[in-house]
Amino acid sequence: MRVGAHPLRLSLCEIEYTASKQSLTITLKLFLTDVNEALVFDPYSKELAFCQPNEAAKANQMLLDYLNQFFYVKVNKKKVDLKIKKKKLGGEGENTALWIYFECTQKTPLTSLEVKNAVFTDLFFDQNNIVYVHANGKSKSMMLNKKTAVHQLKF
Repeated sequence: MRVGAHPLRLSLCEIEYTASKQSLTITLKLFLTDVNEALVFDPYSKELAFCQPNEAAKANQMLLDYLNQFFYVKVNKKKVDLKIKKKKLGGEGENTALWIYFECTQKTPLTSLEVKNAVFTDLFFDQNNIVYVHANGKSKSMMLNKKTAVHQLKF
């Protein structure tokens, strides 16, 4: 582990399906140092400046390009097209997190959900990615990592 790096190799994903609104929301919480390490190979880089007035024009596209390699959600066997709805920063210093919000319309009832979350497993052997799924009044959780990057749920 790098000196000064945050101690947890963890990301958080929350997926919520609301049948009455015909919507699926996906929220990712990623440590900003890990995002910078993955995208520009420098955990303390200010180059992309996420959520800052001087955010790089290429920041969202670089982030999506990375996520599309290591993260997906399939609803009823169809891959969700990830489009960033909004982002925000939370925390401070080494624990600053980048929150990324996605939202899409889901008109057909949810029968299956497949999640791949291998975010940062290309960088860190001990990376764990927690996924919470809330659908049809039930909640489920899963821990995904380098060995088990994909999990499928049936509803």
